[in-house]
Amino acid sequence: MPRMLDVSDEVRAEIGDEEADRLLAGDNAPGSYDCTSCRTPGDSEREPTSTVLFIGDETAVLAFAHAGCLPSQVVQVTEAQLQGAVRSIGGDIAPAAAAPAVTEPEKSVPEQAVLGVTSGLVLIAGELHPALVVEPTAPIVRPGTTGAGDDFLPLLIEQGFMPMTELTGVPPVLHGWSVLLAMGQLHAVLQPGPDGGQPVAWWQAHQPLQVTEGWRAAANKHQQVLMYAAPVGSIGRQPREDLLRDALDKAAANGKLVAAALPLAGT
Repeated sequence: MPRMLDVSDEVRAEIGDEEADRLLAGDNAPGSYDCTSCRTPGDSEREPTSTVLFIGDETAVLAFAHAGCLPSQVVQVTEAQLQGAVRSIGGDIAPAAAAPAVTEPEKSVPEQAVLGVTSGLVLIAGELHPALVVEPTAPIVRPGTTGAGDDFLPLLIEQGFMPMTELTGVPPVLHGWSVLLAMGQLHAVLQPGPDGGQPVAWWQAHQPLQVTEGWRAAANKHQQVLMYAAPVGSIGRQPREDLLRDALDKAAANGKLVAAALPLAGT
């Protein structure tokens, strides 16, 4: 039976016309599936469905998503990310705890600064929003310069992030930047590529990061993630969301917080 599938030109180019046509005819496409973005059930026989091709260094995985969650696209990931995502589909990764998800420090691109990234829900005007809180483990100087100082916030403000003095409203959307949430996990924060080219990773997880079901549901509801950034020593590694919010409020009051709303990648 034909499926309500969308196979984008870039996916077709990777898998070939023959395979794409078989998918559209229903030969190789599953009827029911778990959406690779929101992880809830979908049915390609009854609702619009996107084909999403994840390509690693050596292997590739074809996944399916609600058309409202992700468009059909090709997503380049590391082999470790791809293998981690495959394990998560098989249920080998335990559910995330209710506390904020605190990642190990990762390398950012292109500054190569070591960043700590925490995911949590932030209450604004009575509504929960998914948030990422980014804090370096050491001061960041402007690329190409030497000496003391911390240019982390000025560099982000130059990119379009807005200084925040209080968390009473949702920050403006920063177009060109996005958050890649795929296979139910957090993969990267993307920034515009050079000369308007394909987006590149500003921060990328070494392995896909598990987020709570509440965080993922809020991200899919709003189709965006709020990113807050503060210089080293402003936030700390907070074990609970109420403590994380207190730290954000204090950083904002001290003039040490910038923020932007970043769309979900591909939406």
